[in-house]
Amino acid sequence: MFQILIRIYIVFTVLACTVPLQGKPNIIVVLTDDQGWGDLSFHGNHNLATPNLDSLAHDGARFDRFYVCPVCSPTRAEFLTGRYHSRGGVYSTSAGGERLDLDEHTIAQTFQAAGYATGAFGKWHNGMQYPYHPNGRGFDQYYGFCSGHWAHYFSPMLEHNGHIVQGEGFVVDDFTDKAMEFMEASAKSGKPFFAYLPYNTPHSPMQVPDKYWRRFAGKELGMRGPNPTREKLDHTRAALAMCENIDWNVGRLLRKLETLGIEKETIVVFFHDNGPNGARWNGVFRGRKGSTDEGGVRSPLFIRWPGKIRSGTRVGKISAAIDLLPTLAGLAGIKMVGGKPLDGKNLRPLLLEGSKEDWAARTLFTHWKGKVSARRERFCLDHTGKLYDIVADPGQSRDVAGQHPAVFRLLQDDVRKFRDEVVSETGKDNRPFLLGHPGFKYTQVPARDGIAHGGIKRSNKFPNCSHFINWRTLEDKITWEVEVVEAGDFEVDLYYTCPESDTGSSVQLSLNGSTLMSRITEPFDPPYIGRKADRYERSEGDEKAWKPWTMGTIRLEKGSGKLTLRALEIPGDSVMDFRLLMFKRKSS
Repeated sequence: MFQILIRIYIVFTVLACTVPLQGKPNIIVVLTDDQGWGDLSFHGNHNLATPNLDSLAHDGARFDRFYVCPVCSPTRAEFLTGRYHSRGGVYSTSAGGERLDLDEHTIAQTFQAAGYATGAFGKWHNGMQYPYHPNGRGFDQYYGFCSGHWAHYFSPMLEHNGHIVQGEGFVVDDFTDKAMEFMEASAKSGKPFFAYLPYNTPHSPMQVPDKYWRRFAGKELGMRGPNPTREKLDHTRAALAMCENIDWNVGRLLRKLETLGIEKETIVVFFHDNGPNGARWNGVFRGRKGSTDEGGVRSPLFIRWPGKIRSGTRVGKISAAIDLLPTLAGLAGIKMVGGKPLDGKNLRPLLLEGSKEDWAARTLFTHWKGKVSARRERFCLDHTGKLYDIVADPGQSRDVAGQHPAVFRLLQDDVRKFRDEVVSETGKDNRPFLLGHPGFKYTQVPARDGIAHGGIKRSNKFPNCSHFINWRTLEDKITWEVEVVEAGDFEVDLYYTCPESDTGSSVQLSLNGSTLMSRITEPFDPPYIGRKADRYERSEGDEKAWKPWTMGTIRLEKGSGKLTLRALEIPGDSVMDFRLLMFKRKSS
């Protein structure tokens, strides 16, 4: 009889870990950009107040040692796939290296397959041309921008499901508005939703609405970075103002759940993509964005699920962005799609009371630009080969390799294996930019992905939101390595600016023998507007409005080649400033 009871208990425990608790919960995931661990009042920063974010930690679970990547696109890839970013082909933050391989399955595809409505609202940063596009990775709805950086945050050019639109107000407020509309529509339909909000702040440019900036302009900061002479105070003030705006928007999301009456049926997740983008206060941690040290990769992770995750739950085990896919699927009780082995682990047993599971020791890795750090529960081996007791010395000030030789050798071996098996895949890229996929109407071909020839220059060294200038001769041209996925007729819009004195240039678009010619006859010469809204001087290029010019229709055949844009006639001093091409499929 006792053995029968044990078997019944085992079966019940297994079922409890694989089926949803009282139906499928909604999921909201908020990911912020360049917000440091220290940019929360919950972590002791008295320079700002983040009561709504702090409430997630108080009302749910907080993870003491949660790790992400040193920069943006790798963290996003690891969250989406549950796998280290190099496995998915992500090795850079622009020029195609941010794209997530098409044979990777995403968290959105997992939830979509389980019957969820799925939406993403914000900065994507894992590929633009479909099916790298969010709509090709499991998201029914996408509103935002696909690049890794945007040059203006007030009513900028954005996209909705591939179609270029004009934003409405400050971008983070706008993304939140669109997410709440999606949440409400899903709730009314009776369908559970998965809402992903990858906010793009406090990433530069340092822009924020007046009401937040007024709280910080000229404010004395009582808590400073480890080297105050390196800290740019107005940059810090702007970042903190942007963090308070994030907090306000998260508060709006939480109130919307209450208004809809679904707060108890919704899991809310909050984390950052890397360390802070400035030398501001970040606890005792060493390093910032771009570093594999604690300050560059330690992020908060707050998970709230009222009635299921006990308030004030504190998780001390190491965890990472790779764990979120299996964890959220496990909490929702849904099956993961795909088939590739995950690097992440289901954290559900650490979150739900009564869940029992042996928690095996593990090593977590972070890497960027050839630098690798490895972590276990107590120790960290940094990229220079020094060993730190992170529990006793979170600031990484004392090398303890001599006191713990066995741990030192273990982590050295782990790093060698990781370099051989994972890092070795980094940067091997011969993928063209895809054009004209039959599953999607729009293909955007931006200046970001192009190569300038002759005297044409990029508006800034950071390509993500750049444009091309100084186009003055017939020898100048812009090219893209592309692959037409399926033959068809495409209407082409060219986004440009051009003063009246330079109108009349004739341009030609060509690919594998197909050509399209058009003459730019309408002037459009708006001022640059980005820098005027900055709270701190930017290093990225400026931005302005862009006019679409319909060039006409071109027939493209299936296959790879060099897409080329050149001028045939230049009656003025220059052809134009160029931002992007938009291809719209008309027929096969």
